[in-house]
Formats: sequence, C-alpha cells, structure tokens
Amino acid sequence: MASTNGSTRDTRLWHPFADMGSARFSELVIDRGQDVWVWDATGRRYLDATASLWYANVGHGRPEIAEAIAQQVTRLEAYSAFGDLSNEPARMLADQLAALAPMPDARVFLGSGGGDGIDTAAKLARRYWHESGHPERDRLIVRANAYHGTHGYGTSLAGISANRVSWGPLLPEVSVIEWDSLDALRDEIDRVGVDRVAAIFLEPVIGAGGVYPPPRGYIEGVAALCRETGMLLVCDAVICGFGRLGTWFGIERWGIEPDLIVFAKGVSSGYLPLGGVVASGRVADPFWKAPGGPVFRHGTTWAAHPVCCAAALANLRVLRRDQLLERGRDLENALFAAMSRLADHDLVVEVRGGCGLLAAAELRPEASPVALTMAARKHGVLLRALGSAVAVSPPLTVTTDHFELITDAVFAALDELALTTA
Repeated sequence: MASTNGSTRDTRLWHPFADMGSARFSELVIDRGQDVWVWDATGRRYLDATASLWYANVGHGRPEIAEAIAQQVTRLEAYSAFGDLSNEPARMLADQLAALAPMPDARVFLGSGGGDGIDTAAKLARRYWHESGHPERDRLIVRANAYHGTHGYGTSLAGISANRVSWGPLLPEVSVIEWDSLDALRDEIDRVGVDRVAAIFLEPVIGAGGVYPPPRGYIEGVAALCRETGMLLVCDAVICGFGRLGTWFGIERWGIEPDLIVFAKGVSSGYLPLGGVVASGRVADPFWKAPGGPVFRHGTTWAAHPVCCAAALANLRVLRRDQLLERGRDLENALFAAMSRLADHDLVVEVRGGCGLLAAAELRPEASPVALTMAARKHGVLLRALGSAVAVSPPLTVTTDHFELITDAVFAALDELALTTA
C-alpha cells in the first residue's frame, strides 16, 4: 500500500488514536513548517488548518523561540524541581502566568502537558477538600462531549464515550451530564448530594469533542452554582487558552474567576511539551500557609523543565509583540462565516463556531470524517476528524484569504466524497 508521501516502509511508530493496521504503511511524514504551512517529506505543501493539534498558535518556524531554546539548553538543559529546587525560567514563567490569571493570589504547578494537567487538577480538587475537613467531597462532574486527556483521571473524566470504554473499571465518583443544560447540572448535584461534589470540569468551548460553543448564559450559570454549592470550578483551557478564544485562558470572556485552570498547548505553541495548573489562592492556601503543612505528593519528572519554560516565555513574548492574542476573537466571525458556506453541501448537517478561532462541520452519517480529511489533503489542506465532524483551528497568524482556501478545499473534498456515497 503506497502512503500519501510515496513511502511503503512499515513503520515501528505506534501513533496515538490511530488504526495502525492502516497507518503502518501510509504515514503522512511532515518534514518542516513555516507560519501556517507545513511540507511533507516529498516537498508537498499543506495549509495547517488545525494548528497541528490545536496548539501552533504563533505558527511554525519561529526563530526567536528556537534561539531561546538553544540559549537555555546550553546554560542548563534540565534539573529537578522537586522539594525546594528551582530554576529561573520556571520562576519567571510561573510569575507571568499567575499575573495573567483571572483569579487572586494565583500559584502555578507545572507539568508536561494537558493530560497530566487534568490529573493534577483532579487530584488537587479532591485533596483540597480533604485538607479542608471534607474528604467526602470527592465527586467530579464533567460534560458530555468534553475531552480531558487520556491519563488515569482524564480517561475517567472523558465526556466522549468512546474514550471511556474497554479499559476496565474507571473512577466511580465521576458524573457525566448533558453539555448544555444547567438543569442537568443542578439535578446531578441534588442526586449526588451537594456535600459530596468536589468540582466541575469546564471547557469554555468544547474542542476535541466536536467544537461546541457554550449556550448563552451557561458558563455564568455554572459559576453561580459553584458559588452557591461551594464546589470548585476547574477551567480546562488546554485548547481554549493563549489566544484561541482571544484571551490568555479563554474563560476571561465571561468574567469568571475559576478555582483551577488547566493549560497546555498554546502556552508554548508546541515548540516544546509543557502544561500545568493555575490554582487560586483559596485552593493553594492549605498547602502554602505555613511550614510543616500538607505536601501535595504529585508531579512529573519534567516539572518546571527549564528549556520548556524558556520556550514558553519566548512564545508569550511573540503573542504580545505581534498582537496575536486578540486575533482569536477578532477573526472568529470571519472563520465562522467562511465555514458556514459548507452548510449548503448535502453532506453537511450543521456548522458550529463563532466563539474563538475554531469551527467544525458536522457530517451526515453516510459521510466519513476520516475520508473527508484524506480527500482534503489532495487539495492541500490538513483538517482534523472529530467523531462525526471535521474541525479547523488554524494558527493565530492566519488571514481571511486562508479561510477561503480552507473552505474551497473542503467543498472540493465533500464533492469527491459525495460521489463515493451516492
């Protein structure tokens, strides 16, 4: 079987979320990138309409980030941050993220990505209640369609049903509710008991589950229920942060102060793996208020990795200098309008978007999202298949001309797909 880039070699690389029986002989080998474009190993160019995996916010090939990485790796490549050990890039990054966070007296716990960030937030939410004298508050609530990574806690917190099955028993103290219903949330709190709920996990815009912007008033309503019941509000900003919704963490658009924010992806624009959790002063206080207090026995080997933090600091400078942060909001309507053209196609059920620089086209059951992404590649555009939809989330450096290229390619791919489903 020939691959997209002409190779027939059997790979030894096991890809995430992949049908390896098909992918083993048909890898698309990405060789290089520049701004919104990437090239495969044969030199063919593609418009990166997904910012890789939602994260290439400042675009590919930034020399200033590469330089920051090179300078740091020659000074101090890595060192543990366990106990009282630290390094200056990690301290600087924590200071900046805490200052940008929309909650008072914030503290920053660094890790390797969004998946371990979710585990950190889940364990921290439960441990907070334990240290507050309420260990019975261990119930975690998530919304249907939500993706919260694939680590131990994240798998149990999956709102995407396919991600929860075939693993054996998961955490039992997890509730999955309708993604858009405040009544469903209140009913679940009443069913479980308000004195049992630790936290709710909330993506401002559900991303990998299909791109679902929140109904009007929903996020404000969740925050009000958190204030009423005392449960913690955990904002999953892994996709929504660092400009994707036009603000640093996405949640600021609704004027909400969460208790915990999980971040990753756009914090470094993918130049090196990095993620973490911003904790409010309320949540951090039991662990920080006095010597000899409780120890949060959790963390990754690479926590506060100095080279990764140097990359993130350079990335934040680019976001500020080039005024990219606001573009997620400035361009949201133009992207949604361009993608809405696809609603005229017979294979498209609806188009979702309009809140941030991300959108999705829902396909009819007879149309395969994977087949559509493969067809779009022939027209020079990389899309992402999400369940029964395809999504776009380009770098923040994108222009409206690029939106037309994306929709033209998807239209052409839909026409080709229609011929095979007729």
